[in-house]
Amino acid sequence: MLNDAACFKAVYIVCGYTGLRSGMDRLAALIEAQTGNRPYVPDTLYLFCGRRTDRIKGLVWEGDGWLLLYKRLSESRFQRPRNPEEVRQLTQQQFRWLMEGLTITPKKSVRPVEPPEYMG
Repeated sequence: MLNDAACFKAVYIVCGYTGLRSGMDRLAALIEAQTGNRPYVPDTLYLFCGRRTDRIKGLVWEGDGWLLLYKRLSESRFQRPRNPEEVRQLTQQQFRWLMEGLTITPKKSVRPVEPPEYMG
């Protein structure tokens, strides 16, 4: 479930360090404090990262209560943004990269080009 974002309408990552011992209510309060928005939006995933980069916690409001998700990588690390003041919305591709241990902002990407004119 946590390897793709197909079941979520939006995915946000709370950058910086969050104490992963925090419970659902504390994480919800953190979302409200950092975004100014109420966290009670169904099918919206908020991700939190601790100091150890092999763990990530997710919080989702499902309409009738909170769902708390936790993922720990066995032999890899999450490459996530670390600006503590920032909350970023992720695309499905960025979320997939993050869950695979890749950075969400690639250093190089393939750029679209204009097709060559017919030379025949």
